[in-house]
Amino acid sequence: METGNKNINRKQLMIVLISGAFVAILNQTLLGTALPHIMEDLQIGPSAAQWLQSAFMLVNGIMIPITAFLIERFTTRTLFMTALGSFAIGTLIAALSPNFSLLLVGRILQAGGAGIMMPLTQTIMFLIFPIHQRGRAMGMFGLIIAFAPAMGPTLSGWLVEHFHWRSLFYVVLPIAIFDIILAYKILANVTKQTFPKVDIASIILSTLGFGGLLYGFSMAGDENHSWTGSMVLVPLIIGSITLFFFIRRQLRLEKPILEFRIFRYKIFTLSTAIGMIAFFSMIGGAIILPIMMQDYMGFSPLVSGLMLLPGAILMGLMNPVTGRLFDKFGGKWLAIIGLSLVTITTFMFSILTTETTFLYLTLANAVRMFGISMVMMPVTTAGLNQLPNNLMAHGTAMNNTMRQMAGAIGTAALISIMLDQARPSEGLEGMMHGVNISFLVSGLAALVGLILSFYLNNTKPEKS
Repeated sequence: METGNKNINRKQLMIVLISGAFVAILNQTLLGTALPHIMEDLQIGPSAAQWLQSAFMLVNGIMIPITAFLIERFTTRTLFMTALGSFAIGTLIAALSPNFSLLLVGRILQAGGAGIMMPLTQTIMFLIFPIHQRGRAMGMFGLIIAFAPAMGPTLSGWLVEHFHWRSLFYVVLPIAIFDIILAYKILANVTKQTFPKVDIASIILSTLGFGGLLYGFSMAGDENHSWTGSMVLVPLIIGSITLFFFIRRQLRLEKPILEFRIFRYKIFTLSTAIGMIAFFSMIGGAIILPIMMQDYMGFSPLVSGLMLLPGAILMGLMNPVTGRLFDKFGGKWLAIIGLSLVTITTFMFSILTTETTFLYLTLANAVRMFGISMVMMPVTTAGLNQLPNNLMAHGTAMNNTMRQMAGAIGTAALISIMLDQARPSEGLEGMMHGVNISFLVSGLAALVGLILSFYLNNTKPEKS
């Protein structure tokens, strides 16, 4: 990868990158609230409507692992603008779609673009910023990652209450078009083309492997499917087998689509594992808490969303701060302090009752997200800092892929535990027992992450 990027206007470039990341992440969280309206308007059932979410997640997860190959095959400008163009075209199709089929096509095009944009954005950032400034840059990136999902459900709820559900896409489309224009004027080619061979077998194996696992875990997280059912077992088995052959093939290729040899870098491997654990804990809480508040405690969807909002805002505001702290002190103690807070507050969620107050939930979640902000971006930056520039694209693709898998596994596992450990015969308190056990498991996972964080070292960036 090129390293001579001194003449690049980093502030302008960051506006382009952050705008693309913001619109991609915001789009993921907009549709959930609107599904009932879409079902009524297009006359489809819940199972079909759910595919608008599942297909996005699947295509997004399939595209991320092959992004490293695409980054080395195409120029920065071509790939970024193609990804953003795919996203914009998909958004337009979704906005104008007269039926479910075209709406699904639009979502798939959106997901393909978004899946490329996220790892590409991180790769560009790591190439244009010197090592001692990457924490600050990733902190700004983390600010967007936190704020976009926090805004999504609230914005979506307001839009579908006052306008047609298509307004969700009409809000996103101008931002995407504006960013395409900005990218055309500002974006420079900072990645180096090595022209790896197009290995069709690897692409097929990657698609079946990661796609099968993501689909299987998403089905396992649905209360209508069990872990022993064919809708869960078959894709998990197919995904596991094909992923094994995919990894074996990558290790034999001189220029693999996704370089698994990067796990030879100890700190990268350790930071990836810690990041997965933190994401597992974060995504589980984001799913379990709203279900618990609405189904067992009688809160409205709006109130349950408001409970999560302070934590999301705090996490967003803290990301630039933790980025600066990382540049000054490194990632080890940030991760230790952050995971200590995550562990303690997650265990606090394992003793809930139907009488637990809104204030308790809000404050515990806010502190929990404060802790997450000290872990996610710093450990990601610490791990990627260990890689040479020619492996940066593979590092960002691998990191995003592992995080996607952690989110799918976390959602499936914690919802399954919540449902399996519930005691319906004991009423609502019996149902809360399942929630408490799921948070107990999540707390134990956070504790493992805390222990691992003590093994982080040499993560303080030095000026070159």
